[in-house]
This record gives sequence, structure tokens and C-alpha cells, in this order.
Amino acid sequence: MTAASAAHRAFRQVNELLAFVLEVAALLALAIWGYDWGGRLVVGALIGAVVAGAAAALWGAFAAPRARYRVPLPAVLAVKAVVFGSAALALLGLGMRTQAAWFAGLVLVNTVVVTYYRSRD
Repeated sequence: MTAASAAHRAFRQVNELLAFVLEVAALLALAIWGYDWGGRLVVGALIGAVVAGAAAALWGAFAAPRARYRVPLPAVLAVKAVVFGSAALALLGLGMRTQAAWFAGLVLVNTVVVTYYRSRD
């Protein structure tokens, strides 16, 4: 393996790892938003769990690399836009404007890179 191909492989792996971290961060943001919105009591915990669970189910069904249902790329990107967009809005709802902007920017760049590499497989 050449140095260039090793660097290329490492770049791809780092982007796949970042994609996973962003997915987990999205679920966490949605859960925290639900908890906060529900009054930070049992109701909040339930709302947070339902919102994050719904996003995880949607992701697992259509957007995950090994999704339960194979759908065309535009549908995958639409699901990603819904989940990641909701997470960014959740961060805004929590008063985290800077974090929401950084999150949305990272998601956009990472999704473009990961989608490009996955389409080449």
C-alpha cells in the first residue's frame, strides 16, 4: 500500500467515524431538547426518549449504512436532513446558537464527503 492510498484510507475512516459521532450527537441533542421541553421531570424524560427513539428508528430504517430498507439516495438524504435538521433546531431551542451552527456545518461537510465515498463503492 502506498503512502497516498494509506492516507486516503485514513481520511475515509476518519470521516466514517465522524459520521457516527454526529449521528449520536443528533440523538443526544434531540433527547436533551425533549427532556428540557417536557419540564425536566418524568414527562420530559419520556418525551426525550420518544423523540430520540423516533429519530433512531427512522435512521435505522432508511439512512444507516445497513438500513433495513434500501431506498434511493435522495430519500436517504431527505431522512438525514430531517434528523440532522431537527437536531440543529433542537440545539437552537436549547439556546445553543453557536453549537447549532457548528453542528450543521460539520454535518453538511461530512455528509457530502461520506456520500461521495459510499457512492464509489
